[in-house]
Amino acid sequence: MAFDCDTLISGGGIAGLTAAAAFGTAGFDVICVDPAPPITERDAKGADMRTTAMLQPARDVLMAAGVWDALLPHAAELQVMRIVDAGGEVAEPRVTREFRASEISELPFGWNFSNWLLRRELVARLDALPNVDFRPGTGTTSLFTRTAEARVGLTDGTRITAKLVIAADGRASPMREAAGISVSTRRYGQKALAFAVTHPVPHEMVSTEIHRTGGPFTLVPLPDRDGLPCSAVVWMDDGAKVMARAEMDIAAFEAEMSERSCELFGPLTLASPRNVWPIISQHAERLSGERIALIAEAAHVLPPIGAQGLNMSLKDMATLLGLAQAAPDTLGDQAMLEAYHNARYSDVQLRVRGIDLLNRASQASAPLARDARAVGLNALYGLAPVRKMLMQMGLGVS
Repeated sequence: MAFDCDTLISGGGIAGLTAAAAFGTAGFDVICVDPAPPITERDAKGADMRTTAMLQPARDVLMAAGVWDALLPHAAELQVMRIVDAGGEVAEPRVTREFRASEISELPFGWNFSNWLLRRELVARLDALPNVDFRPGTGTTSLFTRTAEARVGLTDGTRITAKLVIAADGRASPMREAAGISVSTRRYGQKALAFAVTHPVPHEMVSTEIHRTGGPFTLVPLPDRDGLPCSAVVWMDDGAKVMARAEMDIAAFEAEMSERSCELFGPLTLASPRNVWPIISQHAERLSGERIALIAEAAHVLPPIGAQGLNMSLKDMATLLGLAQAAPDTLGDQAMLEAYHNARYSDVQLRVRGIDLLNRASQASAPLARDARAVGLNALYGLAPVRKMLMQMGLGVS
C-alpha cells in the first residue's frame, strides 16, 4: 500500500507546528497543512500577542522537536508563581501566596515565550527538515478512513493518504467533526484581552495572577523591552467589558489596567496591540477515532489559568510520539490510538474540571463570594502538602 506520508497534521498553530517538528525529527514523513499562513513577526498585522508559559515537561517536547536551543535565548524564566486576592472594596492585595520553584526543583517552573516567536522558530525548524512538507494556505476538507489508512481531502483539490491523522486544527476542528467525535462545551460569558506592558518595577521572574472579579488579571514575565521590565498580560472579564476596553483610549486603558493590577509593578504602559479572545471550556468525548488522534484545542480548551492549555497539548503530543516511536510499524492502528486515549483522557478531564472551578471562583462579583474565595485561597494554599501537590500539578508532573 502506498502512502503519501506517515502522518498528516491538520493545523499549523503552535501545537500543530510542534507536532510536525517532533514527528519529523523522529524520522516520520510528515505533511502539515493550515488554511492560514503563520504570522511570525511581532509587528505584523494579526500577530498573536499572547504568550505561552512552557512548563518543565514542555522543554523535553521542544528538545525532541529540535527547537529548544533556538528558543532559549528569547525566554523569560518563571521562578515564582504568585496568587493574589484583591476582592475587597478597593483594588489592593488582601491575600498573597507565593510558590517558589526552588521548593520542588532546581529548574524554573517554566519559560515564557511570545506566541509569534514560537511560530517563527518552529517554521524555521520545519524548513530544515527534509521529511516535513509544510503547506500554509491549504486546509482540510474531508476525511475517509479504513482500518489500514486515512484519506484526507485538501482545499487545493488533492487527496493525501496517511497512516495517522493528527487533528491540531482548533476548537472547531474540521477533522474532529469529520471523524464524528462530539464535544462538551461550557461558556462563561467571558472574553480575554491579551497584550504586553512595560512597568517601572522589575518582575524578578515572578508570574502574578490577581483575582478580583470577572476573571483573573495575569502578568507573566517577558524579556526587557526598550530597557524597561516587560510582562505579558491576560485580562479576563465579562465579554461586554472586555470589548469596551479593547476600544478604549490608551491613556484611559492604562489607568484602568494599572488599578486592576493593584500597582504591584507600578503604572503599566501598553506596549503592544490589544487582542481579544473568547473564553470557553471544552473537551472531546474521545481523543481518538479510526486512524485519527486529537491533540491541543481539537481535544480540549481551557480558560487561560495556570498555564495549562498548551502544556496539556504538548503532553498529548509527547504521549502520541512516544507510542509511535515504541512501535513504528503500528502507527495509527486501533491499539495505538486506544492506548493514546487511555493514557490522556483522565488527566484531561481532571484538569478541565479543575480550571473550570478556578475560573468560576475568579468570576465572583458578590462581596460574600469574594470573601469566601479569599478565605479558601488562604487556607488551601497555606497547607504544605497541598502546596506541593498544587505545584506538581501546575508543572504537569503529577
